[in-house]
Amino acid sequence: MKKITLSLGLLLGISISSFAQITLSDLPYARPYDKRGLNIFETSKKDTIPFEGIKVRLGGGFAQQFQGLQHKNSATAIMQQQNGSEVNLNQLMPIENGFNLASANLNLDVALADGIRLNLVTYLSSRHHSEAWVKGGYIQVDKAEFLNSPLVDKLMENLTVKVGHMEINYGDAHFRRTDNAHALQNPFVGNYIMDAFTTEIGAELIYQYKGFLAVGSVTGGEIQGGIQSPGQRKPSYIGKLGYDSQVNDDLRLRLTGSVYTTSGSVRNTLYGGDRAGSRYFLVMDPAKVASGTAVTPATHFTSGNINPGLTNSITAMVINPFVKFRGLELFGNFEQAKGKGRLGANDEPTDRTWKQLGTDVVYRFGNNENLYVAGRYNVVEGRLAPLAASPNVPNNDVTLSRVQVGGGWFVTKNIVTKAEYVKQQYKGFAPSDIRHGGEFDGFMIEGAISF
Repeated sequence: MKKITLSLGLLLGISISSFAQITLSDLPYARPYDKRGLNIFETSKKDTIPFEGIKVRLGGGFAQQFQGLQHKNSATAIMQQQNGSEVNLNQLMPIENGFNLASANLNLDVALADGIRLNLVTYLSSRHHSEAWVKGGYIQVDKAEFLNSPLVDKLMENLTVKVGHMEINYGDAHFRRTDNAHALQNPFVGNYIMDAFTTEIGAELIYQYKGFLAVGSVTGGEIQGGIQSPGQRKPSYIGKLGYDSQVNDDLRLRLTGSVYTTSGSVRNTLYGGDRAGSRYFLVMDPAKVASGTAVTPATHFTSGNINPGLTNSITAMVINPFVKFRGLELFGNFEQAKGKGRLGANDEPTDRTWKQLGTDVVYRFGNNENLYVAGRYNVVEGRLAPLAASPNVPNNDVTLSRVQVGGGWFVTKNIVTKAEYVKQQYKGFAPSDIRHGGEFDGFMIEGAISF
């Protein structure tokens, strides 16, 4: 997407308008960015804040990490001459303890009319883009009084409509992940190994009634849209069904099942749409690459993650149970994705399947549950894409497993500090692959602010 120049101009135009009020207060039908947003998934239909004219809510986020990770591998050396010296392309980048690049977000939420809200999020600084980039923006409609229809007003008591270039609503894990500088909803420092997160252009319809939930979306299927390669572009369809109940003061139960499917894409990014980058800088990344270009945290911004490469056709399904009993929280992610990527100008000949298991256990305690301890087990299994030179020869079946153990302290509702120990192992990779025998472990410390 374009850089922030346009959005800053929009902000300036809004701020000087006599019709708008600048505020830091909550807007209706919106998820708070602070601690109150914990365990909120789809936005509520409760109309608790009256509309008092156009309001622009300014919000933001800031996050900083201290990284103490080490890594190793046992890959076969692949030697190459570069600038008169012989280098090993399978040698890992030397890393040491230190601070990562700080990340920052700018959040604009605008109440345009009663029940109509604009959302625009900009990454001011991120690992992948140190300059400002727009994440996405959308219009959310929870009331349609402008239609002057009692029937529509009645329907909108349970319906929410979203239209724009926005984060897709596949699964529930994306509500709990770190989104660049917005890290308060994630009890850990890192996200899942196979990170189902992207933005696409489309429309979403949400229906909520007495705990029952249904979501349907249609998008253009690409992270940036586009009009070229018409034979490859197909729409993406997203669905979710679930039930969410606050059984009593102590117990909450939620269970959802989601599906994402497209029959074709120029470059689908369901598992490669995070333009901010992972929290684990340069782990399992090479010191040198064959092209001779420099290896930096920006060029290798997905460290520790794996993208199954199902960039052409894909059908993904995930089941997410969530239980909260007093201070104890349990969250599960049981996921399978099946599809094909591209090998140059050609498609892969057969489908490949990837599976992911994620289990989170969090215990919150203290005054207003401002303290917590947490543990996560995450494992991903699947078959790598075949080589373009031998597309009919199956590649290796690989496994990546990660353990995260840590805790945190909400100093205020807007400030959290957290720490974790993380260990990740790579199995099944060929000896010529830099990830063969790979492992990284160590500690991460993070401070984050959101408002």
